[in-house]
Amino acid sequence: MTVSTFAASSMPPAFPERAAWGTASSLRAWQQQALEAYFGESGQEPGPRDFLTVATPGAGKTTFALRLARELMERRAIAAITIVCPTEHLKRQWAESAARVGIKINPEYQNGDGPVGKDFDGVAVTYATVAARPALHRNRTESRKSLVIFDEVHHAGDGLSWGDAVREAFEPATRRLALSGTPFRTDINPIPFVQYEEGPDGVRRSRADYTYGYGPALADGVVRPVIFLAYAGEMRWRTRAGDEITATLGEPLTQDQTSQAWRAALDPKGDWIGQVLAAADRRLTELRRAIPDAGGLVIASDHEAARAYAKMLRSVTGQGATIVLSDDPTASKKIKQFGETEDRWMVAVRMVSEGVDIPRLAVGVYATSTSTPLFFAQAIGRFVRARKRGETASVFLPSVPTLMGHAAEMETERDHVLDRPVREDGLDDDLIAEANRRQDTPDVGEELAFETVEASATFDRVLYDGGEFGMHAQPGSAEEEEYLGIPGLLEPEQVTALLRKRQAEQMAGERKKKTGDPRADRTTAEDLATLRRELNGLVGAWNHRTGQPHGVIHSELRRSCGGPAIAQASAEDIRKRITKIREWATKRRP
Repeated sequence: MTVSTFAASSMPPAFPERAAWGTASSLRAWQQQALEAYFGESGQEPGPRDFLTVATPGAGKTTFALRLARELMERRAIAAITIVCPTEHLKRQWAESAARVGIKINPEYQNGDGPVGKDFDGVAVTYATVAARPALHRNRTESRKSLVIFDEVHHAGDGLSWGDAVREAFEPATRRLALSGTPFRTDINPIPFVQYEEGPDGVRRSRADYTYGYGPALADGVVRPVIFLAYAGEMRWRTRAGDEITATLGEPLTQDQTSQAWRAALDPKGDWIGQVLAAADRRLTELRRAIPDAGGLVIASDHEAARAYAKMLRSVTGQGATIVLSDDPTASKKIKQFGETEDRWMVAVRMVSEGVDIPRLAVGVYATSTSTPLFFAQAIGRFVRARKRGETASVFLPSVPTLMGHAAEMETERDHVLDRPVREDGLDDDLIAEANRRQDTPDVGEELAFETVEASATFDRVLYDGGEFGMHAQPGSAEEEEYLGIPGLLEPEQVTALLRKRQAEQMAGERKKKTGDPRADRTTAEDLATLRRELNGLVGAWNHRTGQPHGVIHSELRRSCGGPAIAQASAEDIRKRITKIREWATKRRP
């Protein structure tokens, strides 16, 4: 008697880890639950025509999708598969993964190739390929009972023309499986074949059929915890009119000042980026003590900066860095080769921010001014793929309010929202489609053209699990080294405990240095840091009491009290939240 794919998959997951380290032949617990959501607990239901699965980057969406596809083929519910991807590289990655489970996918199919050969079960194509000739793909879809898998389905809404093409091409499909790690967008273009439901506020939001967020994945040990190391510093630049302006990244600034200080920080002509790259390499060295093949990725804004950063890394490490540019025909090959070696660093112009599977990536440098929550989440997703229990990831980034807000809210679930105006924040806010376009110019607009005069880095703080730790420290100082030297193998709660310990030691050391009135030389930034630490301590206590993730607690406080994310909040905003959470402690029951 043979056991069907689904029957084999339905066997109870391993305990006590609940199949956290599942492979293609052993599903993780969430993948099993998603299959049950599709076929029903009995496994005998035919399954819906459309199904949206939202799972955090690194959780294993590809494994789930291919297991579902194989089951549908064995049931003869489908006879062909089309996989639609954002990039050429991902087509090949899907085909390789499919081959390992006995599904033959042609990743080289082009619009002029005609019918799919009998040697293949289906094809992998890009959204751009479909948009070029939607009628061709509609004919393919109609000719055989087809399953269409949309990888990172939010790309289908990159433009109205793309959305219309995807609808035309795949409306006749027998089954459609939509996958996304981040199903939200910064525009209001509807995503094809995704259901939207109107909430009490009259706003329509996307509805997923199964969701597996970063918080649950972290609790299950499926993804790594991410430690964000934020760097501030003093920037000085000369405007087109010849005026010199000085500003400190990490302190309250206007939108234009923030944009220009951010650009100065990333400018290879200044010292900021070199100092941060050196710190990131020291962190990588520490991680390689426990993760010998750990690699690092620098996400750059443009080709010129990428080459300059690679040159800096060579001077720091004595080794060359792999450079991946968006218009390089060998980019896919370089990414694959880097994933299979133990080389230290890769520098890329944003194109590896989504979908690229290099599990050994453990250190990142966010050296781009792209600020959308979608791009940020996808970029961080490159570092969270866990291989064994206790691995941690570290991402270095500028101390910019927008990025601090994204980092602090990593655990917050998001949906795609319609019926609202497009939100503008004054910074570069390109969509993810623009992030993968060919470009050789910086992200920040030419109207901000200026010359960097000086840019120096200062360690600002660590963000982890919705909390903030640490105080200002100079690059190369003992205080900075305390955070760069955090072990690479730690359980999430051990990370929190160690960060608290090192912060307490740093604060104790600062107190010993001061004489007289301890508030005499306090700056506004230090006052804000003190308030943030107090709030984060209360949030930590509420987390232990209720089990709610830190990011969710911060989001609820923000909804209750108003004001921006904690990284942008004023002292008064933070005091209101401190009062509110103390009020919860006295009135609420866990």
